[in-house]
Amino acid sequence: MAGQLLIEYLERRKANFRRQTHREAFTASQSAQFSDVSDRDFAKVVMIKVDDELAMVVLPAHHHLKLKKLRDFLGAGEVRLATEKEFARRFPRCEIGAMPPFGHLYGLQTYLVPMFRPGTQIAFNGGTHSELILMMFEEYARLAHATPLSPNMLPSAPGAGYRTTVIDGRAF
Repeated sequence: MAGQLLIEYLERRKANFRRQTHREAFTASQSAQFSDVSDRDFAKVVMIKVDDELAMVVLPAHHHLKLKKLRDFLGAGEVRLATEKEFARRFPRCEIGAMPPFGHLYGLQTYLVPMFRPGTQIAFNGGTHSELILMMFEEYARLAHATPLSPNMLPSAPGAGYRTTVIDGRAF
């Protein structure tokens, strides 16, 4: 069952979403494959440490972060991948590696690399390795309280489908 905190939040905010189960998967790409979702439409969470603070970055499953560019963009002294030991206790009702991309529910800053196509349904882990949440990107952006980053945080250039979307005065 998806993380109860997430489901309660989405229901309280009257979000338009649906839940879907799939074969147990331990990577974002596997979850996307097992649920017939494109990697470019599957939002994965990468846990990072910005100086001494935990944070999460949300990006399409098929991309990787450029940590040096992220450090420079954030003006931080250090940005590195967080270890499971560093973040496991922040997500008490989630399976490790299946955290939903709503950091604010767990007291974390959420950064979003704006590579999702406007008008597209995205999917993301719902707190377990066998259930995901599907919703329109604009709905996710409205509810996630995410800080948009530059698409340059990724090794590859933005794809042809990249467009800036403005939601609540913020560009994604």
